[in-house]
Amino acid sequence: MSRRLLAVLVALATFAGITVGAAAPATAAPRILYYDASQSQEFRAVVDQGAAIWNSRVANVRLQPVPSGRTPNIRVYADNGWPRTYTTSLGNGRWYMGRQAVNQGYYQPRIAAHEFGHILGLPDRRTGLCSDLMSGSSAPVSCTNPNPNTREAATVNANFGTARVAVSVGEFHDFQ
Repeated sequence: MSRRLLAVLVALATFAGITVGAAAPATAAPRILYYDASQSQEFRAVVDQGAAIWNSRVANVRLQPVPSGRTPNIRVYADNGWPRTYTTSLGNGRWYMGRQAVNQGYYQPRIAAHEFGHILGLPDRRTGLCSDLMSGSSAPVSCTNPNPNTREAATVNANFGTARVAVSVGEFHDFQ
């Protein structure tokens, strides 16, 4: 009976997008996270660019547009507020490409990559350094670096290299 219960729990966790099991070997396929940018309005190409930046920097996770008939892990919206992210678990949530930061002159690909960084498990770091993607708006408006640094990429690879059930459910992040 306990094997049957365990199989049901694993199936439910898999359906919810939660990885269950031991640490994956180094040669394991990356975890695929699907994002839906259909509500990101004029920022659709920038959202895709933010995903491509992460895909070029990490090996253990891939961000891909959601195929028809599949439920996305990530939903991306546009609004007139400040960019922000709401996570439900590691790799799952929604984020907003806020026009307020865009109107203030912040580099759009940096905003998109930064907000995806929250979904991938990275917190805001107010270092003020342009080289730190997760420094957000503490870096100057003139900063056009959209790439995660080595430490940020390594953290994301570590986050998706082992089994993790949930991180920061309901946590609120923003670009500020």
